[in-house]
Amino acid sequence: MENYFEFKGYNGSVEFSEEDKVFFGKIQGINDVVTFEGVSIIELQEAFQESVLDYLEVLN
Repeated sequence: MENYFEFKGYNGSVEFSEEDKVFFGKIQGINDVVTFEGVSIIELQEAFQESVLDYLEVLN
């Protein structure tokens, strides 16, 4: 498994909290802090893509 996702030119980190039993990450390479989380890799990837789309909407 790679430790990041890519979507629309943005990378998102992939980490796992053993304590909370949840995957989490943040969009890399931007000046803002945009995080996302999910209980599975699929849910995390969907949350990442939604976060990127929300971020792009805020920029416009």
